[in-house]
Order: sequence, then structure tokens, then C-alpha cells
Amino acid sequence: MTFKKSFHSLFFVIAFNSCFVACKESDTIQIVSPDQQFQFELRPRKSLSYQVFWNDSLLIRSSQLGFMLSDHSNICKDLRITGIERNSKDTVWLPVYGERKQYRQHYNEVKLMFSSSNPAVKGFALRVRACNEGIAFRYEFNSRDSLEIDAELTEFTFPVDPYVWASTRAQSPIEKQKLSQLSKIYERPLLAQLSDSCFVALGEAALIDFARMKFEKGNSSPHQLVASLYTNTGDLNDTTHSVIVPPGPYQTPWRYIMAAESPAQLLQHNFLVLNLNESNKLADVSWIKPGKVIREVTLTTQGGIACVDFAAKHNLQYVEFDAGWYGNEYDTAADATTVTIDPKRSTGPLNLPYVISYGRQKGIGVILYVNQLAMEKQLDKILPLYKSWGVAGVKYGFVKVGAQQWTTWLHEAVRKAAANKLMIDIHDEYRPTGYSRTYPNLMTQEGIRGDEESTPNNMVINTIFTRMIAGAGDQTNCYFAERVPAMGSHASQMAKAVCIYSPWQFLYWYDRPAGSPFKIGGAGGADGSIPEMADLSFYDQLPTVWDDTRVIDGYPGELAIVARKNGTNWYLGAITGNSPHHSSLKLDFLEEGRNYMATMYSDDLSLGTKTNIKIQDQEVTCKSVLGIDMLKQNGLAIIFRLKE
Repeated sequence: MTFKKSFHSLFFVIAFNSCFVACKESDTIQIVSPDQQFQFELRPRKSLSYQVFWNDSLLIRSSQLGFMLSDHSNICKDLRITGIERNSKDTVWLPVYGERKQYRQHYNEVKLMFSSSNPAVKGFALRVRACNEGIAFRYEFNSRDSLEIDAELTEFTFPVDPYVWASTRAQSPIEKQKLSQLSKIYERPLLAQLSDSCFVALGEAALIDFARMKFEKGNSSPHQLVASLYTNTGDLNDTTHSVIVPPGPYQTPWRYIMAAESPAQLLQHNFLVLNLNESNKLADVSWIKPGKVIREVTLTTQGGIACVDFAAKHNLQYVEFDAGWYGNEYDTAADATTVTIDPKRSTGPLNLPYVISYGRQKGIGVILYVNQLAMEKQLDKILPLYKSWGVAGVKYGFVKVGAQQWTTWLHEAVRKAAANKLMIDIHDEYRPTGYSRTYPNLMTQEGIRGDEESTPNNMVINTIFTRMIAGAGDQTNCYFAERVPAMGSHASQMAKAVCIYSPWQFLYWYDRPAGSPFKIGGAGGADGSIPEMADLSFYDQLPTVWDDTRVIDGYPGELAIVARKNGTNWYLGAITGNSPHHSSLKLDFLEEGRNYMATMYSDDLSLGTKTNIKIQDQEVTCKSVLGIDMLKQNGLAIIFRLKE
């Protein structure tokens, strides 16, 4: 089925000039993206349904919208449009930090207001944005009384049975399979391949005080996904297991549908998620500092000093003290206002104030890990306390996610941290939906199958083209750990630090710097010491935030090539999966008319060294072409330095 542009052009003019006019039941409301590539059709008949077209082809066929309330009524049945508002926006905004130094936000928008015989539907509207990167829509309420939502009914029905890359949890494997074969509830973003030149990403943005959405199979088509809300709070005393819409103005998170000719183009457009969030609410952002982090796991003063010295020598910015510094993180009696070492993790001693002070003298900040158990009972005490200690930020661990109650709590915890000028890293199952634009003290988050899971390269590439659409990911990157050869290679470890964006980039996750004592037991134990060798020069020079990003090529499980610019220099990472890769790499992203020195870090098993990394220099320009020759499960990292 194809979209009739002649009809659309005529209808767009008519609809644009008929704002606030009630529409007939048979009317079809349409909106098109500024570049004319995406078209959204809404059919307000007995129930609300929609279709999406891309490049004149059907992308999402007729699919239902709405929610089921606690009285089992469908909020989107028997509606009548009472008004239409249309709006367009084309602006550029500057992030505090990001994958680019600026982002363009360009869209056409329609807000449809409805009335219904159902008294709960008063003040109900649907807002749709047609962007050059995709379609997004959300539900808006302005009710006098609160509403209880039992289920979301939003459908995403494909015209074919696509391949999808799906995972059941944020940290579970991402597997390629036919949509018709899915049988569980799956994570977002979800990547689908409809054809050789049509890839789709489904997800949510601006999840702040609602229940998390995932996807489950629909009943009306084997090619259909339905939004699935997590409504179980985990509290045995909570019998509602629903989502509460409070009285007054309220908006749900956005649901988005992106499309592009390749997975690389989809990832290139991941700023759509940020664009769907509110702008920065912090007046003073001078204290927000991206950087590289080394984890301290010995929980000793000696280990802390060694990490600070290593960080200062190798251009890292932070040392993070991991679980156990205030006691057993799983014990509700543990007190996160005290430095009380968990004896199962370390015998100490740890003089944390001294390490913080020593770090400050060297220009190195300290980050502290705190488990959800302690945060629930002590958050309002520990945040101002840590600020008084001179702590730079906090890593929130084992946070509760999914239910509306904990979604709201966690984002409030981010705002409270901002009030105390503390930066945040959220670990475990939390996945971003763009809140870092609004509160940029939220530096990064896990929600990723990282090096802690010994993830092989092919699965990492799956992560790059799915999870990284959502936003920054803390990959817990390691380098000298014994698991590296099983995951890929040392060059691919370097490449991951470029391909996987994280303003706080954790490095050497399982390694200790020279001078650190041997780790005694504990789940976070390090494999060994970091030797001083030429390889470290790559991480020494690596930035964590960027002025420009180019996703050059790739396909899930097989290949990822990403280039990023910081200042006048470019950094490139390439990773292979289950097959080798041989190609010619054009360097047309480099500045025209300028000469660069390319330092290439590649795998060479013939070296017989600890890491088998070969380092070569070559002068190049934007007209140069590099031969890329990588074995399977290998990588390549390149730094292009502008020659003066």
C-alpha cells in the first residue's frame, strides 16, 4: 500500500486551517514530517486507530490506541474530536554535553482534543509529532479526578513478519528472531528489519512518573506488538497494581517509531529521544563534568591513593568507590552516612576523607556507590552529607524500576542530587529515555549487557544498534581482565569505548593500578595490576563527550564502525562479530584541506605480547582511504590528530 501524496497535500492545507473545529467520525487526520518522509494517519471512528507511512510505503498498519481503565472501559472508544491544534518547530539547542555539540529539533505537531460519554475522558487529548527522524505520540489528560489505568492498549502492527532484535531484560542477551516467534515481554528500544532497506526502532521517551513500557505479542496479528506496562510495585500491601493519572494536566511518556534505510542511520538519529524531553532545568551547570572513571574495589586508603595517582598520570578524572565502603549493601542496617567496611569485601583500612582530599589536590573527583536499600531510608541525609564531604557524584545501585512508584521515586532522586550538585550514574536495569537533557547531572546509566557479563563482540554490536538508540550506556569497560580474549580482543575493547557513548566512561573495570593492595575476596574483585605499556596511550587521549558523531557502517551482530569528533581530532572505533571484515574506509568525515596523523591500534596475534596490540602512525587527509582488515571478534581503534 502506498501513500497518496496529492491527497495528503490537499488535506494538510484543509486540516491546518480548521483548528478547533469538530471533525466528523469518518474524517482521517494526517500529519507529515518536515522532510515529507514520515506520515501519520489517525482514524477516530468507534475506537482510535492509526497508521504510519515512510518513504510512501506502509510502515505500521492499522493499530489501536488507548488505555483500559480500572472499570475495564477503553478510554479511546466512542470519542469525538472537539478541536485540533497544529504547530511546527525548527530550532537548534545546545546540550551541556553530548554526542554532538548541538542538536536540531524540527517537527510538525498536531494535538487532537476529544470528548466522550465516558466521564473519565474529559480533558483527554492525543499529541502527535512528525519529525524527520520518526513519529512520536503521547496521551494527555486534564481530569478533575484521578484515573486508574490497568493496561495500555497501544499497538504496533507491522505489514510483514520482520526480523527483530529482542531481549527480555535490560541486561539479557539480545537475540535476532522473527516477530511471529516471540512469546515473552521484550525490552525497548526494539529494532525490526522489514526489508533490506527498511529498519524500524520502537521505544519510549520522557518516562518520568509513569510505568515503564515494554512490548508483548498482540492477539490480532502475528506481526503485532502491544505496549505492556509494568504495574507490580513489589509491595505486598499495594493491591492496586495500576498506573495512577493524577488530577490536572498530565502527560504520558512518548511512544516513538523511527525508520531508516540502515541500522547505522537509525543510530545516527538517536537524538530524537533527547528532543522528546524537556530542556535543561539547571541554571548552573558549571559543576557537571564528564570524564573517565576508574573503580576502586580494595576499599582501602592505599588503593584509593593508588587510583588517584593513576588517574592523574593517565588523564582520568574520577575514582569510584564501589560496594562495601559503608557495610554490607544488602543489609538494611548498613549506614551510608558512615565509612564502615564490609569485612566480606575488604579488611581496610579506608580513610575516605583523606582520599577525597588527596584527590582534590590532584584534580581527581571521588564517586561513591550506594545501594537502593540505603537510598530509600537515607537519601535526604546522604546527598547533602556527601556534598559536604566534597564528593563529586553517586552511583545508584540495584535501583527498583518498572512500576510507576519507583519510576517517580528514582527521577526525584536525580533531581535531589542536582539540588546538592551531585552527578549520578544509575546502575542495573534502569534504561534511559532522555532525562539527561532535562537534568544533565544524570551522566550515564547501565541498563546494558556490559563487560560484567563477559559479553562477546557480536552481542556488543547488537547492543550498539538497539540499546544505544536510548542514550548513554555504562559498559563497565575492562582491558587487562582475563575475560577479554573470550569477549573479543584488546583492540575491540578500545573500539567499544568509542562506539558506546557514555559521558562517564568507566575503564579498567576489573584491574588495579600499581601500588594498590591485592583484593581480598568480594564480588567486585580485580583480576590483576595494570602494567605501564604503550596501549594506555589510547585511553589517556580518549574524550568521553563529542562535538560530532558519524555512524559510518554496521549491522547487528556483524559490524559497527563509529567516528566521533572532539575539538580538532577524530576518534574511530570498529568492531567485528562472528565474521571477519575487509573493506576500504573513506575518511571523508575529516576536515577538507587539512592533514592528520592517524594512530591506529589493531590486533596482531603474531606479536605474542600481553595484548597483541600493534600501534602504527600514518599521515592521512579526507581523501585518504584506509584498508580495513579485521578478523572475527576483533576490532580497530584510530585517533586522527590534526597536524598544525
